[in-house]
Amino acid sequence: MEVIHSKCAGLDVHQKTVVACVRLAVKRKVGHEGRTFGTTTSELLALSDWLASHGCTHVAMESTGIYWKPVWHVLEGTFELVLANAMHIRNIPGRKSDVNDATWIYDLLAHGLIRSSFVPPAEIQELRDLTRSRKQFVREVAQHIQRVQKVLEDANVKLTEILSDVMGKSGRAIIEAIIAGEQDPKVLAILACGNRLKATHEEFVEALRGRVTPHHRFLLKLHLGQIDALESAVRELEVRVGDALLPFRESAELLTTIPGVSDTVARVIIAEVGLDMGRFPTSGHPISWAGLCPGMNESAGKRFSSRIRAGAPWLKATLVQAAWPAIRTKGSYLRAQFHRLKSRRGPKKAIIAMAASMLTAVYHMLKNHVPYQDLGGDYFDRRDKAKVAKRLIKKLNNLGLRVEVCPAA
Repeated sequence: MEVIHSKCAGLDVHQKTVVACVRLAVKRKVGHEGRTFGTTTSELLALSDWLASHGCTHVAMESTGIYWKPVWHVLEGTFELVLANAMHIRNIPGRKSDVNDATWIYDLLAHGLIRSSFVPPAEIQELRDLTRSRKQFVREVAQHIQRVQKVLEDANVKLTEILSDVMGKSGRAIIEAIIAGEQDPKVLAILACGNRLKATHEEFVEALRGRVTPHHRFLLKLHLGQIDALESAVRELEVRVGDALLPFRESAELLTTIPGVSDTVARVIIAEVGLDMGRFPTSGHPISWAGLCPGMNESAGKRFSSRIRAGAPWLKATLVQAAWPAIRTKGSYLRAQFHRLKSRRGPKKAIIAMAASMLTAVYHMLKNHVPYQDLGGDYFDRRDKAKVAKRLIKKLNNLGLRVEVCPAA
């Protein structure tokens, strides 16, 4: 097999150690030299010097958790780095050791058999950390709200049945009054006056008649404190994200022209995909990378499960969430495409296809720096006029009507 990178190295990265093996080619004999380094900054700098002393030009490593990131940051700029998916470079069974893993990695790299993973620039990585942290905090807020509802149900206070938002202005005032020791349901009901409720005043009072104990008050106070702290953290993150997004503000505003894409969704898309679309040869590549296309699993002429793979879970989840409001936009191409696919494939597969269509639009918009151009809700009718006419004529014939088709003047 042809050798593409003659002077390269493979790294087996762990939490406390990095096992490095350098490929040594003397005349026609190929050997290697290995050494183990720590993961402190001084040890990683020594690793960089050791690799440079052997004339290495390319270095490959596995994407093991987050342990590869410090190694990458130290070696970046000095060597051509390749980050490999651990699932793609599995070693031969029965030959498992740190040195063998590092040797196997540099051997694959030397022959060009490693498909490099996408590692965005430093500023995009920082934006990605911020958007992911924000989403995690928002999830934790939702979890604590669910726990508040659980405590209220345990105390037989039916607040969720009469308020659409338990943590809204009325719900928050009632919960804080309960924590303060108020037990009279009529006094609690007064706190919600002037707000739209799901029940009459008498039903509201009866729903607030529960059996609240000091144990319930303690848990409610604890969860409210956590919610306030998390919401404060979310606000700080949003300010920080806004500052980090300044160099990409124009692209973010461009993406918001897509139906269903809000400012938050645009930030996540830029944080996950970046702005350089040159790394994707075609629009199908980012869709495959995100895990929004059917898998391929065929053998002996039989096609097995073609379910989508994990891909980029943060991007996929965001696009699917944005696809739901996008299909509610009347007269839009995405709405027409969704209803066209839903009748044949079902809503779940159709919404995945909508997310893929949105990512296709993102690819072309960022690549060509153009705003979103909607094809219109009648795009498929305009594209397949003959097919649509044939379907409608058949439907009328089934109703017992005879139709003669004449071209319009």
